Amino acid sequence: MESAVPLPLPQDQLEELVEKAKDYALMHGICMRQRGPNGEFDRDALHFAPFVLFPSPFPREEFHKAVALQPVLNELMHKVAHDYNFLKESLKYTIEVDEFTGKLFEIYEKVQKEGVAQGLSLGMMRSDIMLNKHCCPKPICCAKGMSFCCWNQVELNTIASGFGWLGPASALIHRYVIAEAGHSELLQDIPENKALEGLAGALVEAWKIYATPKSVILFLVEDVTYNICDQKFHEFEIRKQCPEVFVIRKTLTDLIRATLTSDKRLMIDGYEVGVVYMRCGYHPDQYPTEKEWDARLMMERSLAIKSPSIHYHLAGTKKVQQELAKPGMVEKYLGDKAQVESVRDIFTGLYSIDKNESGDKSVAAAMAHPEKYVLKPQREGGGNNVYGEEIKEYLEKLGDSDERNAYILMDRIAPPVSKNYMVRPGCQPEMVDVVSELGIFGYVIGDKDKISTNKYVGHMLRTKKSHVNEGGVAAGLGALDSVLLVDTSRCCKKQ
Repeated sequence: MESAVPLPLPQDQLEELVEKAKDYALMHGICMRQRGPNGEFDRDALHFAPFVLFPSPFPREEFHKAVALQPVLNELMHKVAHDYNFLKESLKYTIEVDEFTGKLFEIYEKVQKEGVAQGLSLGMMRSDIMLNKHCCPKPICCAKGMSFCCWNQVELNTIASGFGWLGPASALIHRYVIAEAGHSELLQDIPENKALEGLAGALVEAWKIYATPKSVILFLVEDVTYNICDQKFHEFEIRKQCPEVFVIRKTLTDLIRATLTSDKRLMIDGYEVGVVYMRCGYHPDQYPTEKEWDARLMMERSLAIKSPSIHYHLAGTKKVQQELAKPGMVEKYLGDKAQVESVRDIFTGLYSIDKNESGDKSVAAAMAHPEKYVLKPQREGGGNNVYGEEIKEYLEKLGDSDERNAYILMDRIAPPVSKNYMVRPGCQPEMVDVVSELGIFGYVIGDKDKISTNKYVGHMLRTKKSHVNEGGVAAGLGALDSVLLVDTSRCCKKQ
Protein backbone atom coordinates (compact mmCIF):
# COMPACT_ATOMS: atom_id res chain seq x y z
CA MET A 1 0.00 0.00 0.00
CA GLU A 2 1.14 3.54 -0.72
CA SER A 3 2.72 5.47 2.14
CA ALA A 4 0.99 8.56 3.52
CA VAL A 5 3.69 10.81 2.03
CA PRO A 6 6.35 10.09 -0.60
CA LEU A 7 9.37 8.31 0.92
CA PRO A 8 12.26 8.51 1.50
CA LEU A 9 12.47 12.03 2.91
CA PRO A 10 15.53 14.25 2.44
CA GLN A 11 17.86 13.57 5.38
CA ASP A 12 17.69 17.08 6.82
CA GLN A 13 13.88 17.07 6.75
CA LEU A 14 13.78 13.61 8.32
CA GLU A 15 16.05 14.62 11.19
CA GLU A 16 14.05 17.77 11.87
CA LEU A 17 10.68 15.96 11.86
CA VAL A 18 11.94 13.15 14.10
CA GLU A 19 13.31 15.60 16.66
CA LYS A 20 10.02 17.52 16.70
CA ALA A 21 8.00 14.31 16.99
CA LYS A 22 10.12 13.01 19.88
CA ASP A 23 9.70 16.28 21.78
CA TYR A 24 5.96 16.27 21.11
CA ALA A 25 5.65 12.72 22.49
CA LEU A 26 7.70 13.47 25.61
CA MET A 27 5.83 16.68 26.35
CA HIS A 28 2.38 15.13 25.90
CA GLY A 29 2.81 11.97 27.95
CA ILE A 30 3.09 9.58 25.00
CA CYS A 31 5.61 7.61 27.00
CA MET A 32 6.51 4.44 28.86
CA ARG A 33 8.64 3.89 31.92
CA GLN A 34 12.26 3.39 31.07
CA ARG A 35 14.01 0.07 31.30
CA GLY A 36 17.62 0.14 32.34
CA PRO A 37 20.43 -1.53 30.31
CA ASN A 38 19.79 -4.78 32.16
CA GLY A 39 16.01 -4.46 32.09
CA GLU A 40 15.83 -2.95 35.57
CA PHE A 41 12.85 -0.82 36.55
CA ASP A 42 13.28 2.94 37.08
CA ARG A 43 10.18 4.45 38.63
CA ASP A 44 11.26 8.05 37.93
CA ALA A 45 12.35 7.80 34.29
CA LEU A 46 10.22 7.92 31.15
CA HIS A 47 11.07 7.62 27.48
CA PHE A 48 8.80 8.20 24.52
CA ALA A 49 6.86 5.18 23.31
CA PRO A 50 8.11 3.75 19.99
CA PHE A 51 6.15 5.20 17.06
CA VAL A 52 6.15 5.38 13.29
CA LEU A 53 6.63 8.83 11.81
CA PHE A 54 3.56 8.93 9.55
CA PRO A 55 0.04 7.46 9.82
CA SER A 56 -0.60 4.22 7.94
CA PRO A 57 -3.16 3.95 5.12
CA PHE A 58 -6.37 2.01 5.83
CA PRO A 59 -9.32 1.60 3.43
CA ARG A 60 -11.99 4.12 4.39
CA GLU A 61 -14.99 1.85 3.89
CA GLU A 62 -13.35 -1.03 5.75
CA PHE A 63 -12.58 1.21 8.73
CA HIS A 64 -16.18 2.38 8.92
CA LYS A 65 -17.33 -1.23 8.59
CA ALA A 66 -15.21 -2.17 11.62
CA VAL A 67 -16.56 0.76 13.63
CA ALA A 68 -20.18 -0.10 12.79
CA LEU A 69 -19.66 -3.76 13.66
CA GLN A 70 -18.20 -3.22 17.12
CA PRO A 71 -21.54 -2.90 18.98
CA VAL A 72 -22.65 -6.15 17.33
CA LEU A 73 -19.48 -7.87 18.59
CA ASN A 74 -20.07 -6.35 22.04
CA GLU A 75 -23.56 -7.86 22.12
CA LEU A 76 -22.31 -11.21 20.84
CA MET A 77 -19.59 -11.53 23.48
CA HIS A 78 -21.95 -10.38 26.24
CA LYS A 79 -24.37 -13.16 25.35
CA VAL A 80 -21.59 -15.74 25.03
CA ALA A 81 -20.21 -14.74 28.44
CA HIS A 82 -23.62 -15.40 30.01
CA ASP A 83 -24.07 -18.83 28.42
CA TYR A 84 -22.84 -21.26 31.09
CA ASN A 85 -23.43 -24.36 28.98
CA PHE A 86 -21.53 -22.98 25.99
CA LEU A 87 -18.54 -21.93 28.09
CA LYS A 88 -18.46 -25.29 29.86
CA GLU A 89 -18.76 -27.30 26.64
CA SER A 90 -16.18 -25.16 24.83
CA LEU A 91 -13.58 -25.41 27.59
CA LYS A 92 -14.23 -28.94 28.88
CA TYR A 93 -11.02 -30.38 27.43
CA THR A 94 -8.90 -27.25 27.76
CA ILE A 95 -9.42 -26.98 31.52
CA GLU A 96 -8.15 -30.53 31.97
CA VAL A 97 -4.71 -29.71 30.52
CA ASP A 98 -4.30 -25.94 30.90
CA GLU A 99 -3.93 -25.25 34.62
CA PHE A 100 -4.43 -21.51 34.32
CA THR A 101 -7.71 -21.73 32.38
CA GLY A 102 -8.75 -24.53 34.71
CA LYS A 103 -8.31 -22.32 37.76
CA LEU A 104 -10.30 -19.51 36.14
CA PHE A 105 -13.09 -21.95 35.37
CA GLU A 106 -12.99 -23.30 38.92
CA ILE A 107 -13.65 -19.76 40.21
CA TYR A 108 -16.44 -19.36 37.64
CA GLU A 109 -18.18 -22.55 38.75
CA LYS A 110 -17.89 -21.69 42.45
CA VAL A 111 -19.47 -18.29 41.90
CA GLN A 112 -22.22 -19.77 39.73
CA LYS A 113 -23.10 -22.37 42.35
CA GLU A 114 -23.08 -19.87 45.21
CA GLY A 115 -25.14 -17.34 43.28
CA VAL A 116 -23.64 -14.29 41.57
CA ALA A 117 -23.59 -11.33 43.96
CA GLN A 118 -23.26 -8.71 41.22
CA GLY A 119 -25.25 -9.54 38.12
CA LEU A 120 -24.01 -6.52 36.16
CA SER A 121 -20.77 -6.71 34.21
CA LEU A 122 -18.75 -4.04 32.41
CA GLY A 123 -17.22 -5.41 29.26
CA MET A 124 -14.44 -3.14 27.97
CA MET A 125 -13.43 -4.86 24.77
CA ARG A 126 -10.99 -4.46 21.92
CA SER A 127 -11.45 -6.33 18.66
CA ASP A 128 -8.06 -6.67 16.94
CA ILE A 129 -8.18 -6.89 13.17
CA MET A 130 -5.76 -6.98 10.25
CA LEU A 131 -6.17 -6.16 6.59
CA ASN A 132 -5.91 -9.29 4.47
CA LYS A 133 -4.77 -9.00 0.88
CA HIS A 134 -5.89 -12.59 0.22
CA CYS A 135 -9.58 -11.82 0.64
CA CYS A 136 -11.46 -10.13 -2.17
CA PRO A 137 -14.93 -8.73 -1.50
CA LYS A 138 -14.92 -6.83 -4.80
CA PRO A 139 -15.02 -9.38 -7.67
CA ILE A 140 -14.45 -6.67 -10.27
CA CYS A 141 -11.03 -5.99 -8.73
CA CYS A 142 -10.14 -9.68 -8.71
CA ALA A 143 -11.25 -10.07 -12.33
CA LYS A 144 -8.80 -7.34 -13.30
CA GLY A 145 -5.94 -8.99 -11.44
CA MET A 146 -6.09 -6.51 -8.57
CA SER A 147 -5.98 -7.21 -4.85
CA PHE A 148 -8.42 -5.52 -2.50
CA CYS A 149 -7.74 -5.42 1.21
CA CYS A 150 -10.65 -6.36 3.41
CA TRP A 151 -9.95 -7.42 6.98
CA ASN A 152 -10.20 -10.34 9.37
CA GLN A 153 -10.40 -10.51 13.14
CA VAL A 154 -7.22 -11.62 14.87
CA GLU A 155 -8.81 -11.89 18.32
CA LEU A 156 -11.20 -10.17 20.69
CA ASN A 157 -9.77 -9.02 24.02
CA THR A 158 -12.05 -8.96 27.06
CA ILE A 159 -9.35 -8.26 29.68
CA ALA A 160 -6.67 -5.56 29.97
CA SER A 161 -7.60 -4.09 26.59
CA GLY A 162 -4.95 -1.41 26.69
CA PHE A 163 -3.96 1.64 24.62
CA GLY A 164 -7.08 3.67 25.33
CA TRP A 165 -4.71 6.65 25.70
CA LEU A 166 -1.75 5.71 23.52
CA GLY A 167 -4.08 4.91 20.61
CA PRO A 168 -5.57 8.41 20.35
CA ALA A 169 -2.21 9.95 21.33
CA SER A 170 -0.60 8.44 18.24
CA ALA A 171 -2.92 10.52 16.09
CA LEU A 172 -1.87 13.63 18.02
CA ILE A 173 1.74 13.00 17.01
CA HIS A 174 0.76 12.38 13.41
CA ARG A 175 -1.46 15.45 13.11
CA TYR A 176 1.50 17.50 14.28
CA VAL A 177 4.07 15.78 12.04
CA ILE A 178 1.84 15.83 8.94
CA ALA A 179 1.35 19.57 9.32
CA GLU A 180 5.05 20.18 9.96
CA ALA A 181 5.89 18.13 6.86
CA GLY A 182 3.70 20.37 4.70
CA HIS A 183 0.89 17.88 4.07
CA SER A 184 -1.99 19.53 5.93
CA GLU A 185 -4.39 18.28 3.25
CA LEU A 186 -4.13 14.83 4.86
CA LEU A 187 -5.36 15.96 8.27
CA GLN A 188 -9.01 15.49 7.28
CA ASP A 189 -8.29 11.78 6.66
CA ILE A 190 -7.08 11.04 10.20
CA PRO A 191 -10.32 10.05 11.96
CA GLU A 192 -11.40 11.38 15.33
CA ASN A 193 -10.50 9.03 18.17
CA LYS A 194 -12.24 9.39 21.54
CA ALA A 195 -11.13 6.07 23.02
CA LEU A 196 -9.80 7.61 26.24
CA GLU A 197 -12.97 9.56 26.93
CA GLY A 198 -15.13 6.57 26.04
CA LEU A 199 -13.34 3.98 28.18
CA ALA A 200 -13.00 6.31 31.15
CA GLY A 201 -16.67 7.14 30.70
CA ALA A 202 -17.51 3.44 30.87
CA LEU A 203 -15.83 3.15 34.26
CA VAL A 204 -17.59 6.28 35.51
CA GLU A 205 -20.95 4.96 34.27
CA ALA A 206 -20.40 1.65 36.10
CA TRP A 207 -19.41 3.54 39.27
CA LYS A 208 -22.61 5.60 39.10
CA ILE A 209 -24.65 2.41 38.68
CA TYR A 210 -22.99 1.01 41.81
CA ALA A 211 -24.48 4.09 43.48
CA THR A 212 -22.32 4.36 46.60
CA PRO A 213 -20.77 7.85 46.61
CA LYS A 214 -17.79 6.99 48.82
CA SER A 215 -16.83 3.89 46.85
CA VAL A 216 -13.73 3.87 44.63
CA ILE A 217 -12.67 2.52 41.26
CA LEU A 218 -9.89 -0.04 41.72
CA PHE A 219 -7.29 -0.48 38.99
CA LEU A 220 -5.86 -3.96 39.45
CA VAL A 221 -2.29 -3.60 38.17
CA GLU A 222 0.95 -5.51 37.74
CA ASP A 223 3.71 -5.36 40.36
CA VAL A 224 5.77 -3.38 37.84
CA THR A 225 4.00 -1.29 35.21
CA TYR A 226 6.05 -0.02 32.28
CA ASN A 227 3.02 1.09 30.26
CA ILE A 228 2.18 3.60 32.99
CA CYS A 229 1.01 6.58 30.91
CA ASP A 230 -1.71 4.56 29.23
CA GLN A 231 -3.18 3.70 32.64
CA LYS A 232 -2.59 7.07 34.29
CA PHE A 233 -4.33 9.04 31.56
CA HIS A 234 -7.40 6.87 32.20
CA GLU A 235 -7.22 7.93 35.85
CA PHE A 236 -6.82 11.60 34.91
CA GLU A 237 -9.78 11.40 32.52
CA ILE A 238 -11.96 9.74 35.17
CA ARG A 239 -11.16 12.57 37.58
CA LYS A 240 -11.92 15.11 34.83
CA GLN A 241 -15.30 13.52 34.05
CA CYS A 242 -16.28 12.81 37.64
CA PRO A 243 -14.24 14.73 40.26
CA GLU A 244 -15.99 13.04 43.18
CA VAL A 245 -14.71 9.52 42.44
CA PHE A 246 -11.28 8.30 43.54
CA VAL A 247 -9.13 5.75 41.70
CA ILE A 248 -6.85 3.46 43.70
CA ARG A 249 -4.20 1.10 42.30
CA LYS A 250 -3.59 -2.32 43.83
CA THR A 251 -1.91 -5.54 42.77
CA LEU A 252 -3.39 -8.99 43.13
CA THR A 253 -0.97 -9.51 46.01
CA ASP A 254 -2.31 -6.33 47.66
CA LEU A 255 -5.81 -7.73 47.25
CA ILE A 256 -4.92 -10.57 49.61
CA ARG A 257 -5.56 -8.23 52.53
CA ALA A 258 -9.01 -7.21 51.20
CA THR A 259 -12.14 -8.40 52.97
CA LEU A 260 -15.82 -8.95 52.22
CA THR A 261 -18.49 -7.50 54.46
CA SER A 262 -21.53 -9.57 55.43
CA ASP A 263 -23.40 -8.09 52.45
CA LYS A 264 -20.45 -8.85 50.11
CA ARG A 265 -19.00 -5.38 49.74
CA LEU A 266 -15.31 -5.50 48.79
CA MET A 267 -13.16 -3.52 51.24
CA ILE A 268 -9.44 -2.76 51.06
CA ASP A 269 -7.43 -0.31 53.19
CA GLY A 270 -10.64 1.31 54.39
CA TYR A 271 -12.07 1.82 50.87
CA GLU A 272 -15.22 0.22 49.51
CA VAL A 273 -14.59 -0.87 45.92
CA GLY A 274 -17.44 -0.09 43.52
CA VAL A 275 -15.72 -0.99 40.24
CA VAL A 276 -12.71 -3.19 39.47
CA TYR A 277 -10.78 -2.56 36.25
CA MET A 278 -8.30 -5.38 35.61
CA ARG A 279 -5.08 -4.40 33.89
CA CYS A 280 -3.52 -7.65 35.07
CA GLY A 281 -4.70 -11.14 36.00
CA TYR A 282 -4.52 -12.55 32.48
CA HIS A 283 -1.27 -14.54 32.84
CA PRO A 284 -0.18 -17.32 35.24
CA ASP A 285 2.86 -15.30 36.34
CA GLN A 286 0.51 -12.76 37.89
CA TYR A 287 -0.68 -15.38 40.40
CA PRO A 288 2.59 -16.34 42.13
CA THR A 289 0.86 -18.15 45.04
CA GLU A 290 -2.52 -19.61 45.90
CA LYS A 291 -3.26 -16.47 47.89
CA GLU A 292 -3.58 -14.44 44.68
CA TRP A 293 -6.09 -17.00 43.39
CA ASP A 294 -8.00 -16.68 46.66
CA ALA A 295 -8.02 -12.91 46.18
CA ARG A 296 -9.41 -13.30 42.65
CA LEU A 297 -12.18 -15.54 44.01
CA MET A 298 -13.02 -13.03 46.73
CA MET A 299 -13.22 -10.26 44.15
CA GLU A 300 -15.60 -12.34 42.02
CA ARG A 301 -17.79 -13.08 45.06
CA SER A 302 -18.16 -9.37 45.79
CA LEU A 303 -20.77 -6.77 44.85
CA ALA A 304 -18.18 -4.73 42.94
CA ILE A 305 -18.82 -4.37 39.21
CA LYS A 306 -15.97 -6.15 37.46
CA SER A 307 -14.29 -5.37 34.15
CA PRO A 308 -14.06 -8.13 33.27
CA SER A 309 -16.13 -10.49 35.39
CA ILE A 310 -14.84 -14.06 35.42
CA HIS A 311 -17.31 -15.18 32.73
CA TYR A 312 -16.21 -12.32 30.46
CA HIS A 313 -12.60 -13.37 31.05
CA LEU A 314 -13.40 -16.92 29.95
CA ALA A 315 -15.41 -15.71 26.95
CA GLY A 316 -12.24 -14.05 25.66
CA THR A 317 -10.18 -17.24 25.59
CA LYS A 318 -8.91 -18.48 22.24
CA LYS A 319 -10.76 -21.78 22.59
CA VAL A 320 -14.12 -20.09 23.06
CA GLN A 321 -13.51 -17.87 20.03
CA GLN A 322 -12.60 -20.93 17.96
CA GLU A 323 -15.78 -22.72 19.03
CA LEU A 324 -17.82 -19.59 18.29
CA ALA A 325 -16.58 -19.64 14.69
CA LYS A 326 -18.21 -23.04 14.07
CA PRO A 327 -21.27 -23.12 11.77
CA GLY A 328 -24.48 -22.16 13.51
CA MET A 329 -22.91 -20.71 16.66
CA VAL A 330 -23.17 -16.98 15.87
CA GLU A 331 -26.79 -17.55 14.82
CA LYS A 332 -27.50 -18.83 18.32
CA TYR A 333 -26.79 -15.38 19.78
CA LEU A 334 -27.69 -12.90 17.03
CA GLY A 335 -31.14 -13.00 15.52
CA ASP A 336 -30.55 -10.53 12.70
CA LYS A 337 -29.37 -12.33 9.54
CA ALA A 338 -27.40 -9.34 8.26
CA GLN A 339 -25.55 -9.06 11.57
CA VAL A 340 -24.76 -12.77 11.55
CA GLU A 341 -23.33 -12.55 8.04
CA SER A 342 -21.31 -9.45 8.94
CA VAL A 343 -19.71 -11.24 11.89
CA ARG A 344 -19.04 -14.42 9.93
CA ASP A 345 -17.39 -12.40 7.16
CA ILE A 346 -14.64 -11.21 9.53
CA PHE A 347 -13.71 -14.64 10.93
CA THR A 348 -10.58 -16.18 9.57
CA GLY A 349 -10.08 -19.93 9.78
CA LEU A 350 -10.01 -21.15 13.41
CA TYR A 351 -9.33 -24.82 14.02
CA SER A 352 -9.30 -27.18 16.97
CA ILE A 353 -6.31 -29.48 17.42
CA ASP A 354 -8.06 -31.54 20.10
CA LYS A 355 -7.37 -35.27 20.16
CA ASN A 356 -10.03 -36.36 17.70
CA GLU A 357 -10.43 -36.86 13.95
CA SER A 358 -11.00 -33.17 13.27
CA GLY A 359 -8.04 -32.18 15.42
CA ASP A 360 -5.79 -34.71 13.70
CA LYS A 361 -6.70 -33.23 10.30
CA SER A 362 -5.81 -29.74 11.54
CA VAL A 363 -2.47 -30.96 12.88
CA ALA A 364 -1.66 -32.69 9.58
CA ALA A 365 -2.49 -29.51 7.64
CA ALA A 366 -0.26 -27.41 9.90
CA MET A 367 2.60 -29.90 9.67
CA ALA A 368 2.38 -29.84 5.86
CA HIS A 369 2.15 -26.04 5.54
CA PRO A 370 3.17 -24.38 8.82
CA GLU A 371 3.65 -21.03 7.08
CA LYS A 372 -0.13 -20.80 6.61
CA TYR A 373 -1.03 -20.92 10.31
CA VAL A 374 -0.53 -19.46 13.77
CA LEU A 375 -0.59 -21.77 16.81
CA LYS A 376 -2.22 -20.07 19.81
CA PRO A 377 -2.34 -21.02 23.49
CA GLN A 378 -4.96 -19.67 25.94
CA ARG A 379 -2.87 -16.63 26.87
CA GLU A 380 -3.09 -12.85 26.57
CA GLY A 381 -0.45 -10.15 26.65
CA GLY A 382 1.59 -10.93 23.53
CA GLY A 383 4.62 -13.12 22.90
CA ASN A 384 2.81 -16.44 23.33
CA ASN A 385 1.99 -17.53 19.77
CA VAL A 386 3.97 -19.95 17.58
CA TYR A 387 4.72 -19.26 13.91
CA GLY A 388 6.23 -20.85 10.80
CA GLU A 389 8.56 -23.82 11.07
CA GLU A 390 8.41 -23.61 14.85
CA ILE A 391 4.82 -24.85 14.61
CA LYS A 392 6.08 -28.21 13.29
CA GLU A 393 8.55 -28.51 16.16
CA TYR A 394 5.89 -27.56 18.68
CA LEU A 395 3.32 -30.00 17.32
CA GLU A 396 5.90 -32.79 17.19
CA LYS A 397 6.68 -32.07 20.83
CA LEU A 398 2.98 -32.19 21.74
CA GLY A 399 2.50 -35.42 19.82
CA ASP A 400 -0.67 -37.23 20.92
CA SER A 401 -0.66 -35.78 24.41
CA ASP A 402 -3.79 -34.27 25.91
CA GLU A 403 -1.92 -30.95 26.04
CA ARG A 404 -3.03 -30.41 22.45
CA ASN A 405 -6.41 -29.41 23.85
CA ALA A 406 -4.87 -26.22 25.24
CA TYR A 407 -4.16 -24.79 21.76
CA ILE A 408 -5.96 -23.69 18.61
CA LEU A 409 -4.80 -23.05 15.05
CA MET A 410 -5.65 -19.91 13.12
CA ASP A 411 -5.13 -19.13 9.45
CA ARG A 412 -2.26 -16.70 9.14
CA ILE A 413 -3.45 -13.36 7.79
CA ALA A 414 -1.43 -11.77 4.98
CA PRO A 415 -1.58 -7.99 5.53
CA PRO A 416 -0.46 -5.51 2.87
CA VAL A 417 2.99 -3.99 3.36
CA SER A 418 3.80 -0.29 3.34
CA LYS A 419 6.89 1.77 4.15
CA ASN A 420 7.37 4.02 7.16
CA TYR A 421 10.04 5.37 9.45
CA MET A 422 10.19 3.57 12.81
CA VAL A 423 11.37 5.77 15.68
CA ARG A 424 12.61 4.12 18.87
CA PRO A 425 14.34 5.52 21.98
CA GLY A 426 18.11 5.46 21.60
CA CYS A 427 18.00 4.43 17.93
CA GLN A 428 18.30 6.20 14.61
CA PRO A 429 15.03 6.39 12.64
CA GLU A 430 14.84 3.52 10.19
CA MET A 431 12.78 3.30 7.00
CA VAL A 432 11.32 -0.22 6.98
CA ASP A 433 8.58 -2.35 5.49
CA VAL A 434 5.72 -2.49 7.99
CA VAL A 435 2.33 -4.11 8.59
CA SER A 436 -0.36 -2.95 10.98
CA GLU A 437 -3.03 -4.26 13.35
CA LEU A 438 -6.08 -2.17 14.19
CA GLY A 439 -7.87 -2.42 17.52
CA ILE A 440 -11.51 -1.29 17.78
CA PHE A 441 -12.70 -0.37 21.29
CA GLY A 442 -16.20 -0.83 22.62
CA TYR A 443 -17.95 -1.33 25.92
CA VAL A 444 -21.12 -2.96 27.10
CA ILE A 445 -22.89 -2.90 30.47
CA GLY A 446 -25.59 -5.38 31.34
CA ASP A 447 -26.64 -8.59 33.04
CA LYS A 448 -27.79 -11.95 31.72
CA ASP A 449 -31.21 -10.57 30.80
CA LYS A 450 -30.57 -7.07 29.52
CA ILE A 451 -27.91 -4.80 28.00
CA SER A 452 -28.22 -1.21 29.23
CA THR A 453 -25.29 0.37 27.33
CA ASN A 454 -23.53 -0.78 24.16
CA LYS A 455 -21.08 1.51 22.36
CA TYR A 456 -18.13 1.86 20.00
CA VAL A 457 -15.72 4.33 21.62
CA GLY A 458 -12.50 4.52 19.61
CA HIS A 459 -9.57 2.70 18.10
CA MET A 460 -5.81 2.17 18.16
CA LEU A 461 -3.24 1.07 15.59
CA ARG A 462 -0.03 -0.86 16.21
CA THR A 463 2.59 -1.34 13.53
CA LYS A 464 5.58 -3.66 13.30
CA LYS A 465 8.27 -4.59 10.83
CA SER A 466 6.78 -6.85 8.18
CA HIS A 467 9.04 -9.81 9.00
CA VAL A 468 8.34 -9.73 12.77
CA ASN A 469 5.76 -12.15 14.14
CA GLU A 470 4.69 -10.43 17.37
CA GLY A 471 3.95 -6.71 17.52
CA GLY A 472 3.24 -5.64 21.10
CA VAL A 473 4.39 -2.07 21.81
CA ALA A 474 4.65 -2.65 25.57
CA ALA A 475 6.72 -5.76 24.85
CA GLY A 476 9.10 -3.68 22.71
CA LEU A 477 8.20 -5.34 19.40
CA GLY A 478 5.85 -2.85 17.77
CA ALA A 479 5.27 0.87 17.44
CA LEU A 480 2.39 3.29 17.90
CA ASP A 481 0.57 4.30 14.75
CA SER A 482 -2.67 5.94 13.61
CA VAL A 483 -5.07 5.51 10.73
CA LEU A 484 -5.00 7.51 7.49
CA LEU A 485 -8.25 6.80 5.67
CA VAL A 486 -7.78 6.21 1.95
CA ASP A 487 -10.19 5.36 -0.85
CA THR A 488 -10.35 1.92 -2.44
CA SER A 489 -8.35 3.03 -5.47
CA ARG A 490 -5.35 3.55 -3.16
CA CYS A 491 -5.66 -0.04 -1.87
CA CYS A 492 -6.04 -1.83 -5.18
CA LYS A 493 -2.96 -2.66 -7.19
CA LYS A 494 -1.61 -5.41 -9.39
CA GLN A 495 -1.02 -8.72 -7.63
